[in-house]
Amino acid sequence: MKKFHFNLEKILNLRKYRERETELELGRAIGELTEIERRIADLALERLRAVEQRFSAGPREAEIFSFDLYIRRLDHTRDKLLEAAARAELKVEKARSLYLEASRDRKILDKLKDKREREYRKTIFTGEIKAADDISGGAAARKQTGGVLL
Repeated sequence: MKKFHFNLEKILNLRKYRERETELELGRAIGELTEIERRIADLALERLRAVEQRFSAGPREAEIFSFDLYIRRLDHTRDKLLEAAARAELKVEKARSLYLEASRDRKILDKLKDKREREYRKTIFTGEIKAADDISGGAAARKQTGGVLL
């Protein structure tokens, strides 16, 4: 039996490769966003600790002033990280849409390949049945003619 050959196999392989690359890019974008979110959470804990220390620092104005400056710097850093998180979320959404598009393109060719392979198998199976019928029908015809070949 002749092996099934899909004419668009190279294109299918390219689309699988593109899908994998976009999946990796999506993973990187999600990783960046997760890192920024982790840094924001760490910063919030550090700010909470600084506020607690500010009020427990005692009556010295220099310490209170330095804690106020530190808290203000933490707030500024948090604002920058929130902006970075917003940009990272946009990047994740873009990467996700590219991945979904690449996945859809690959699935279309996969379905086409499966359909053509089923048609091929059906055609081969039908041909084998006809050949078997011809062989078995030929034996019956030879018996009827008494084994004489014409």
